[in-house]
Amino acid sequence: MLTRMRELLVPAAQRRTLEELTAELDLRSGDRPSNHSAYWTMLVLSAVIAAAGVISDSTATVIGAMIIAPLSVPIMGMALGLVKRTRTGAGWFVLGGAAAVVVVGLVASLAVPRSYDLLSNGQISGRTSPGLADLIAAMATGLAGAVALARRNVAAVLPGVAVAISLEPPLVVVGVCLGDGAPGLALGALVLFLSNVLALVLAGTFIFAALGYLGAQAEPTRVRTALALSAVGLVVIVPLGVSTAANYVFAAWRTQVKHAATAWLADIPGATVINVQTRSKAFHISVRTPNDLPRCRICSAACTESSRTARPSSSTPPRAAPSTPEQ
Repeated sequence: MLTRMRELLVPAAQRRTLEELTAELDLRSGDRPSNHSAYWTMLVLSAVIAAAGVISDSTATVIGAMIIAPLSVPIMGMALGLVKRTRTGAGWFVLGGAAAVVVVGLVASLAVPRSYDLLSNGQISGRTSPGLADLIAAMATGLAGAVALARRNVAAVLPGVAVAISLEPPLVVVGVCLGDGAPGLALGALVLFLSNVLALVLAGTFIFAALGYLGAQAEPTRVRTALALSAVGLVVIVPLGVSTAANYVFAAWRTQVKHAATAWLADIPGATVINVQTRSKAFHISVRTPNDLPRCRICSAACTESSRTARPSSSTPPRAAPSTPEQ
């Protein structure tokens, strides 16, 4: 069974040798100074590119940073080291690299005004509330990456794997959010990074072990490794589960708010609710109406004068009506 799966995943004719894979993933093998300088140079440059993309909310720039980011190399090196039962020092490269990227994000936060709404930036909001779906996607991406590393004829898919796994952008978001005084958002981005690292290590360990890149190991060491991975998995999966549940709750609340806003505008012909967004602890409702906004049904006072500016002309986009508890 194992032999058949091995031949299906990576045929013997296309399988890299253990020495080839070690040279690819172990930064301490071969010419160490060259490996280290290449790693740190590309890491810092890709972090700067990722920070620029996050601050400017540019998806194309962030994708470019993910393609050239080298952080996945020591992470998959950790998986290979677990299978070989050897110390590779890859964990130190991961920790040091992650810290360096966070520092770049902190520096980049200096360009963000204090009044800036971080959640209005898609590159930030999309990485601060991870869920179990992100872990599943990361696990599948890790399996694809491990297979691509072990095969000689599918190296072309590795840039796609780098884009799919997203390692440096969450760390940049951690730094930006910390620098802007939003530790809660930073924690969400950090959980996303840790879940991606865990998925890569587990997927890589499974594939490399299935392909026979095994080394000798004493039973106590094997047990300690399994316990360590289980502990890390628990630390990551629990917040992801809580975040997933919170996302569903907020989605239900947004639906209720949209229904209430639609009922509020029901007496105005042509008035529609354009969008409902959650920002910090408030819901922001964007509406389009040809007339003045109606009086709030619960309070006796009319809506504020600033809310009436949500009536656009035919050539201008709709403005956001400020949300209030009565809405």
